[in-house]
Order: sequence, then C-alpha cells, then structure tokens
Amino acid sequence: MLPLRDDIASSKFPAATLSIIVVNVLVFLHELKLGSHLEDLLTNFAVIPVRYTHPEIARFYTLPEQIFAVFSSMFLHGGWIHLLGNMWTLWIFGDNVEDRLGRSRYVTLYLVGGVAAALMHIFTNPNSEVPTIGASGAIAAIMGAYFRFFPSARVETLVPPFFFGPTFVLPAVLFLGGWFLLQFFNGAMSLGARGPGFSGVAWWAHVGGFAFGFLICLLARRKPVPGRIEL
Repeated sequence: MLPLRDDIASSKFPAATLSIIVVNVLVFLHELKLGSHLEDLLTNFAVIPVRYTHPEIARFYTLPEQIFAVFSSMFLHGGWIHLLGNMWTLWIFGDNVEDRLGRSRYVTLYLVGGVAAALMHIFTNPNSEVPTIGASGAIAAIMGAYFRFFPSARVETLVPPFFFGPTFVLPAVLFLGGWFLLQFFNGAMSLGARGPGFSGVAWWAHVGGFAFGFLICLLARRKPVPGRIEL
C-alpha cells in the first residue's frame, strides 16, 4: 500500500523532515557518482551483520567505525525507487510527528530508531554478509510514533497494482497496524529460510524500528494540539 496523504495539517513548516530528506538525496547523488567504487562504500558504511557478530571479522574494524556504519547506513539507498519510496513515506508521516515532538526530539527519535532497527536486524540475521542500507528502519520508528499519537487520522492510500486508482481512505491505526503486521509476518516466515548470501527486505529492521518508535512515544510528554483530542 502506498500512502498518498493524511488529513492532519502540520502547524509549522517541517524543517527537520525536509532536512533529513535533503541529506538522503544528496548522499544518494554521491553514490551515483562512485561507479565501480560503490562496493567499497557499502563495505565500510553499510550494516553488515557478520561485522558485529563474528569476532574474526569484527577485529578488522575499530569501535568508532562499527558505530558510524550503523548511522551512515540510514542515509544510503539502493536505487531511485528505494530512495523515493522511503522519502515519500517520511514526508507523509514525519511532519506531524515533528509537530508533536519538536525538532530536536524528532531528529533524536529518527536516529535512535534507526539504531534500534539496525540492532534488531543484526540480532535476527547474525550470519548475513549482505550490506544493509536504507532509511526504512528509522522511518519505521517515525511511523510507530505516528501510530501512537494519531491513530484516528485518515490516510488516503493507493493499493497496487491499481496505480491510477481507485484510492482508499483508511484510519491510520488500520493502515499502520496492517503494515506492521505484514512486516512481522514476513519476518517470521523468513527466519531460518536463508543463508549468509540471502538478500532482500530487512523485515525485522522495520519491526524493530516501528516497535521502538511506538514504545518510546508512550513515555513522551505530548504537546497538546488545540481543537483535537488524541488517544
């Protein structure tokens, strides 16, 4: 399902969300210029689980290099569709979460949520040698926060393969809850079904990021929005 828009207008310009999008786009444009050197970039700046779980491999990296890769991987993407899908989803859900949390806490949630997603991926794929890149784990944390703060919002949705309509308007609790269950189901089905060379979607990173965003925002002090009651 592809979200097109929601029905909650942000009260201020989403500067932090736009800044994150711009950084992701600039990094991707840099990737495009690397050509055959892109593989070297992924080796050093993507999350590769065996780098963290196999001591004989981990010893080739310093602790700062290991930590930095967790953060840098959030800003790398594997193609235009990967990038645009992630950035569009962030734009739809990020502005309202930024409104509710404020810019500094929002950026912190994005980054720490991305770390939580990466750790979940490493834990569930300890023998994977496949570089893992993309902002989807961090964006999943923002989606989890949206699920917490705006469950009654309405999300206009396009359902593939009907890319030209019709669209469906779904409650956010149904759209995001269904998305989370799909990630969890696919993640559960994938456990034990792959070897070190497996490549595909990092389902458990999505699950970890979403769960982190939702749970941490249960503790967040919410700024009230005039004229609106949220659960």
